[in-house]
Amino acid sequence: MDSSQPCPCGSQKAYGDCCQPFHQGQAAPTPEALMRSRYSAFAVEDADYLSATWHSQTRPGNLTLEADTQWLKLEVVSSSEEGDSGKVSFVATFREKQEWLRLSEESSFVRENGRWYYLDGNASFEPLKPGRNDSCPCGSGKKFKKCCG
Repeated sequence: MDSSQPCPCGSQKAYGDCCQPFHQGQAAPTPEALMRSRYSAFAVEDADYLSATWHSQTRPGNLTLEADTQWLKLEVVSSSEEGDSGKVSFVATFREKQEWLRLSEESSFVRENGRWYYLDGNASFEPLKPGRNDSCPCGSGKKFKKCCG
């Protein structure tokens, strides 16, 4: 991804000024920054970063990303940290093949040796059925029929 493009995490910053430095090895300063950078890693298909930021106790042995998944929108609902523990609640909208889905999750994070790691999350998935005249779930502000429909 070009560093001048908008960051997938929805921060309104350029990718190079937002999540790219984390993808290149800089430590995320907060659980929310790590969660946003992990969302962006899904969007740019950076499985190595996802594995590296997943806590060793809960990291899957093999992480594969689906090439036909398109991550479209991230909304952070809440974020907190206390000492070396953190929580982030978020909603992510994505498209898999021709199906629209919304992922809601409360994620837990832990800080070890100055770095935050994703520990686990309580996730739920909801299928979306946008109508032609509904707002597009991608977050463009356009009607579905004029955008992704």
